[in-house]
Amino acid sequence: MESKAKVFIASCNRLLRESIARVLAKKTDFEIVAAQAICSTTRNEVADSGANTLILDSLEFFLDAPIPSSGTGAKNRLMRSVLVAMDDNHDHFLAAIRHGALGYVLQEASALDVVSAIRTVAAGDVVCPPRYVRVLFEQVAQQAVEFPSSRKRMPSGLTRREQQLIPLIGRGLSNKEIASHFGLSEQTVKNHIHRILRKVGVADRSSVWEACQNRQPGGNTKSAGHAA
Repeated sequence: MESKAKVFIASCNRLLRESIARVLAKKTDFEIVAAQAICSTTRNEVADSGANTLILDSLEFFLDAPIPSSGTGAKNRLMRSVLVAMDDNHDHFLAAIRHGALGYVLQEASALDVVSAIRTVAAGDVVCPPRYVRVLFEQVAQQAVEFPSSRKRMPSGLTRREQQLIPLIGRGLSNKEIASHFGLSEQTVKNHIHRILRKVGVADRSSVWEACQNRQPGGNTKSAGHAA
């Protein structure tokens, strides 16, 4: 394990940025590699900084594209990230978690709470507000009801994200609704659906769920009265 957590602070809120940096500077187990406003070059600067932990306050920036980890052997890993949320929004929290955030704190959190969250994430653990733990439990329970055993019926060749989209397509959700559910752009959802149609072998989205329901595990089609 590294002796110090190397932290990159990215925030357009100067007061927040400087407050976090000031508190971390007093701790012997942290090294601040950068503290700057978010801009078009931030993503590359994080990747090249040598940091192992990122703290930021922009959900939009975080969701826009994966933030790769920096350092030797970290090519295919995501940066350990702590998000300081600007509002108390369950959907934003879930979107951040789906995109790989390991820490999530609300802006009402104290400086010590933020430091504790950074320390926890830097050590490889996760942290979120206690009341949001219930949100995670409810989300898992909801998915169990909405998507019962759906993975077993999925055709081979679909990516994990494509498998996640299929039950929502089957429920008749629009591209906009699906995009909101996963924190994606509508264009990304359109691209996923186009690939799903091609892989499943159907002409329109209304046929996707039925086609997947008629698949046996292993990708074979049930011998029912449906035409190929």
